[in-house]
Amino acid sequence: MLTIRPETPRDLDAIRHVNEQAFGEKAEADIVEKLRGRGALTLSLVAVRRGEVKGHIAFSLVVVESEGSSFEAIALAPMAVLPAYQRQGIGGQLVRAGLEGCRDLGQEIVVVLGHPTYYPRFGFVPAGPKGIGCEFEVPEEAFMVLELREGALAGRGGVVKFQPEFSETA
Repeated sequence: MLTIRPETPRDLDAIRHVNEQAFGEKAEADIVEKLRGRGALTLSLVAVRRGEVKGHIAFSLVVVESEGSSFEAIALAPMAVLPAYQRQGIGGQLVRAGLEGCRDLGQEIVVVLGHPTYYPRFGFVPAGPKGIGCEFEVPEEAFMVLELREGALAGRGGVVKFQPEFSETA
């Protein structure tokens, strides 16, 4: 049985391990720790099976800026599952629980830089046609957006400004 719950201080080493193993490097784990250290993690969930953390997902605030206006959105990043537990639905459960958590927090717009064949199953669509750009160069098909409230992007657009931690690794 898998449980999705908010992270606790006891989970921090396991979260780092999951991110390092899933991505094969330390960059994403470092980003999570920097965001957490600055109090910038809006939502951080773990997937636990038999008392062990098998997956993690993080969400943090971003600002979408255009000439003369700006608004907040939330970025999904990173989402990680230990390699031995991938392709078992854990990532999907994390994404669904995270999006529901964002809705509960009153968030309306989520952006993600991720696999263009994975995130559309959750309702993400390419951000460019919706008038949302990224502050750094990314593949158009990999930068996506989801309206948690229908019409949340109506009449809005701009460039997503990430936390400095994201920009440093781009």
